[in-house]
This record gives sequence, C-alpha cells and structure tokens, in this order.
Amino acid sequence: MTHINTVFKPRKQEVTRLFSHLELDGNKLSHQPGSVLGSTALVVGTTVGAGILALPAVTLPSGVLPSTVLLIAVWSYALVSALLIAEASLNAMRLEGRASVGLLAMVENTLGFVGSRIAGGAYLFLHYALLVAYITQGGEILVSVLVKWGIQNVLPTWVGTMTFTLLFGGMMYLGREKFVEKLNSAFVAIVIASFLGLLLLGVGQVKSVQLSFQDWSALGGAASVMFVALFYHNVVPVVVTQLEGDRRKIRQSIVIGSLIPLIMFLAWNAVVLGSISPDVIQVADSKTVFDPLQVLRAGGAGEWLGVLVSIFSEFAIATSFIGFVYGLLDFFKDISLVTKDESSSRLPLYSLVLLPSVSVGIINPNIFLTALDYVGTFSISVLGGIIPALMTWRQRQHLNSMSQPLVPGGKVTLVVMIAVALAIVMKQILSISRQ
Repeated sequence: MTHINTVFKPRKQEVTRLFSHLELDGNKLSHQPGSVLGSTALVVGTTVGAGILALPAVTLPSGVLPSTVLLIAVWSYALVSALLIAEASLNAMRLEGRASVGLLAMVENTLGFVGSRIAGGAYLFLHYALLVAYITQGGEILVSVLVKWGIQNVLPTWVGTMTFTLLFGGMMYLGREKFVEKLNSAFVAIVIASFLGLLLLGVGQVKSVQLSFQDWSALGGAASVMFVALFYHNVVPVVVTQLEGDRRKIRQSIVIGSLIPLIMFLAWNAVVLGSISPDVIQVADSKTVFDPLQVLRAGGAGEWLGVLVSIFSEFAIATSFIGFVYGLLDFFKDISLVTKDESSSRLPLYSLVLLPSVSVGIINPNIFLTALDYVGTFSISVLGGIIPALMTWRQRQHLNSMSQPLVPGGKVTLVVMIAVALAIVMKQILSISRQ
C-alpha cells in the first residue's frame, strides 16, 4: 500500500521521499521504509559475480597499473549510467503515479515500441550469452577438479557442461523458492569466505616485478569485460522503490554499493596478476587469450591458493547462474509465452531458458571470454549506456523545470554517455570485420 507524501514536517526539513511503504497492522498503519544498508547490499550482491573471473585474462597483457586506471574509469561510467536509470525511475513515478516501474516497462513508456523491442532484445542477448558463459566455465572447472582426482583424458568437455547444468539447474527446478534462496545465501557465504582467503594467501605470492609491468597499448580489449563485471543496473529500479524515491538515499546506496565491489575487483586484479610469473605475459601476446586463473587453479602459485581459486570460481559462477536463470524466467512470464498454471508451465519455462544455453555451450565449450566480450560490447552498451541517456533526455523534456537530475552536466553528460557506448560498439564491429 502506498501513499503520495507531499506533507512538510512541522519546523523540520521537507520529506524527500515520493511515497511511503505502509502496512495495515490491525487498526493501525505502520511505515515500512527500506534501508540504505539493505539496498547497498543488493547492489553489492548483484555486482560481485562470475564477471570477476574474466578480469585477470583481459588485464594481464596491460599490467596492474593500466588496468586499475581503466577499471576506475569504467566504474565511473557505470555509476553515471546507474544514476541515470535511478533518475528515470523517479521521473517515471512522477509521470505515471506509480510506486514501482520495471526497467523494460520504463523503456516502453518512455521510448515507445521500437525502444522497448531494442531493450528487450539486448536483455535477452545479455542473459542467454551470460548463461552460456557461466555453464561452459562452470563445467570446465568441474572437469578440472575431476582431473585433479586422477581422472585424465577420459571425460570430454561437454560432460562438464552438462553436469553443471543438470546439477545447478536441477536444484532450481526441483527445489522450492525458499530452498533455492537459502542455497544461494550459502553459496554467497562461500564466495565471500573463499575471496578473503584468496586475498590473504595471494598477497604472499605477489611479485613486485609483475606489479611494475605496464603496457598501456594492450588495454583496448579489457573495457567490455569490465562493463560486464560492474553491471548491476537491472536492480536499480528495485533500489528506487525500496527507498521510497528518496533521492539522497538512492544516490548513497548506488555509490557505496558499487564502490565496495570496485575495491574488491582492484584487490583481486592486483593479487592475481601479481601472483603470475612475468614470462607468462609472452603467452598472452598470442591470438589465444591466456587465462591466469587456469594457472592458479592448477597450483601454479601454491596448492592451497589453487584450491581456493577453484572454490571461489565455481560458486561465484553458481550464484550468477541462479540470478540470471531467474531473470529469464521472470522475463518469459511477463510476456506470457507460457500458461499461467505454474505446475504445468514449469518444465517448458526451464527448457526455454536452459536448453538453448547448454546447446551453444556444448557446441563451443571455449566461449566464456568471447561471450562476456560480446555482452559487454552490445547488450550492456545499449542497456547501460544508450537507453538510460535517451530515457533521461526524453523525460527531462516532459518535466521541464520539475526535473531533478541525479547527474550533473545536462545534455553534455548524456551525449558523452551515448558517444562512449557507440564508440565501444563500433570498435567491436570493426574488430569482427577484420577477422
């Protein structure tokens, strides 16, 4: 239940929220506001996922310092993009008189039929491509664990892909939502514990000579994967609703919630790259992308560090897999491609989500980094760069003086956001055409 709040507190500051979460408790109405801490945790949890695993592979050729600078730049761009989505959500609340507007619904109401179809296509491509990436990488790690246990040259790669899909997809299909929620919370706890263990063990393996290595010319291929790792924009409308449209709290949650993963990513990047011998960089210069995590998982910097990398990698992928499967399930439910009867539609829904993903993964088991690259270039450039800027531009025209921008710079900022996204897309298209 909501109530539009336009009242001034007597002799106090103006109420900043657009509405109030109210619940009827007996004969009394109780206010149930969302917390900055809870919303911040939502942004952190969404950001920290399997995208972090691809960072070392694309940052190794350039070195720690150049990749650190680029990672901070990409985070700044992603932050502006998220604040634009938050502003668009606030504007949608004012224009439509609703307390909750989803991202795709917001695009359709602001940019019309064509804009909504472009955003929907980017959304589908994002989720399917990332599911393929997670399934193949998760399966590869499972196979590598079996190899360590003594099973060598027996299992083909597709067995790992199928096993990962059946294991984690089966848990989601057979388990109730509460069970999956508890399971996911346990996985997140494992991810956090193994990440902290990685940092503690990894610091002792860091080599100063590797930290000093720099090649600024090798930065170009890292930006798109960084965009994937720092993408949390699909939950921004949820944060806006949870915090009742309070602009100050929303900005605080998004800034802090994205800053914490940035610090984690910077530390992770430095530890992994610093733990790899400098002569490995020569391998990274070839056409085949070298993944330093494979060296660490194989025990190249110590057996215990290898074990922790494997644990962290697998469960980070599992948490992301669960989130993106739910994302696609909700998408197909919203567009009514299946019957409303949950029991009869469950199998078709999961088949629609998992069968295309696992099929592509079996056909191309080495698609992890490629999938993340294309997702970062096309889907996130559209959903995280072009669409938010266009929505905000259109809404500011409608609201005129009533508009309250969350990002300074006016139209210049919006033009820069669109130009950067288009530049990333054009660079990828030119790269494909040369191949």
